[in-house]
Amino acid sequence: MPDSGVSAAVLAARLSALGLLTRVEEHPRHTSVEAEVPDTISAESWREVLDVVAEADRFGLLATSMNGRTLWAVVRKTVPTTGDVGGPGHQR
Repeated sequence: MPDSGVSAAVLAARLSALGLLTRVEEHPRHTSVEAEVPDTISAESWREVLDVVAEADRFGLLATSMNGRTLWAVVRKTVPTTGDVGGPGHQR
């Protein structure tokens, strides 16, 4: 599992320990973690959740009246610093 996958798995485990149902997905350039946030979450729990997702590269909250609240976090995959990155003309 790439470093981003390990970091995302740790984030998911910490969110699960706070009582959130999580899922982790691998993507070509990042690994994402999503968690369903219950309506009854306390202010203290919100602070703990924000402490966890602050370790991700990006995070946010999607809230809709139909699907509730979904917290998401993204951990970028490491990009090689040498070699053929992105094909010809995209080398560093």
